[in-house]
Amino acid sequence: MTPDTSASRPRLTLFDLDHTLLPIDSDYEWGEFTTRIGWNDPTEFSRRNAEFFAHYQAGTLDVHDYVRFAIDAVRQRGPQAAAEAHAQFMREVVQPAIRPEALALLRQHQQAGDWVLIITATNEFVTTPIAHALGVPELLAMQLERDADGWFTGAIAGVPSMRAGKVTRMEAWLAARRLDWSRVESTFYSDSMNDLPLLEKVNQPVATNPDDRLRALAEQRGWRILDLFTTQP
Repeated sequence: MTPDTSASRPRLTLFDLDHTLLPIDSDYEWGEFTTRIGWNDPTEFSRRNAEFFAHYQAGTLDVHDYVRFAIDAVRQRGPQAAAEAHAQFMREVVQPAIRPEALALLRQHQQAGDWVLIITATNEFVTTPIAHALGVPELLAMQLERDADGWFTGAIAGVPSMRAGKVTRMEAWLAARRLDWSRVESTFYSDSMNDLPLLEKVNQPVATNPDDRLRALAEQRGWRILDLFTTQP
């Protein structure tokens, strides 16, 4: 897209979450955490979780299979146990991984008056408290189907917010506000080649803590590269 410098266009700044704003993968770490607290068979779950993560990195993940796997322990335990476990997860895993560099970048855009939004392939159960902790009220995460009692079934609801699905979800978000891409000045920060469709859609793609493939592509195309995290948590 060709940038439009018109001051009348609102600025929309989008962030991927895992390995972009956080130096961890919250979905993967949630699985490891629930294994540590005894919700899963440690050997089998860790093996499958690692397999799914490798498929995600390679761009070959069947997201429906993964979400059924990832949400199964939560679905079985019910709302109260799930909420208590997630609060512990936030204290022990997520809060120590929230870095001042990420918070400073978010605040920079918020204070400039940008519309700031997190869009992630990780499910809404895992990510909603994380977005709150980061101070970002607008979140587009993997939506989860609910049963008649309002609890998770294990299926995805609607369009998965992954790969080209992120573009579809964003276009629905824009349309709900009577906007489209031509009427906003858009920026997207992401670490992954899985996000290439949305990176190619915005005015300003920013390869953030990029994987090797995205770094090479960003260098080839002249995209901005941001190494937000110089050290591990």
